[in-house]
Amino acid sequence: MSHVAHELHEEFPEQAEAIHALKAGNAHFARIAEDYHTLNRAIHRMETNVEPADDATIEDLKRKRLALKDEIAGFLATA
Repeated sequence: MSHVAHELHEEFPEQAEAIHALKAGNAHFARIAEDYHTLNRAIHRMETNVEPADDATIEDLKRKRLALKDEIAGFLATA
């Protein structure tokens, strides 16, 4: 598979250790990180036409991914 943009380690490169620790120690963070990863991969497949989708669907998923990213950033700000 080709490179997938917007992975958490790319979005928060200086927070890699905090992300790992939060995934291991906080079930809610682990769930939202997994949800982010799942959405990000789905968006990538749609944008590369592996799983074609209309623009409205892709934009809706991008909004959901952004909301998860904001929640993740909140956790990282307090870590």
